[in-house]
Amino acid sequence: MRPSTAILLGLAVVIQYPLWLGKGGWLKVWESDRQLSQQRETNRQLELRNAGLEAETRNLKSGLEAVEERARYELGMIKADEVFYQLPKRSVPAAAPATANAQGVEIPAPAATPKETKESQ
Repeated sequence: MRPSTAILLGLAVVIQYPLWLGKGGWLKVWESDRQLSQQRETNRQLELRNAGLEAETRNLKSGLEAVEERARYELGMIKADEVFYQLPKRSVPAAAPATANAQGVEIPAPAATPKETKESQ
């Protein structure tokens, strides 16, 4: 390889370095582009959330239906002329755990009394 070719090749490398790895090089541009797309996605999600909150605020300011719905479901309020019936959730009774006496012998849990059986039906 002639010296002039080596010098030209060295100059090409020196000129290319800032283009690829410098302050405003391609790698920095690609990283900035990636960050920009992530920020745009975050902004889009926040704009959707803000639009929903704005619609809910408008609804609460303008109509009584939304206020009534919130009072019913979040605060458990009812109207003056309403009757509220609350039905307990029916669940299967769990078996009572056995207990042990002083000697370490297990004592089974008592069976349901006839009174308890009538109430559960």
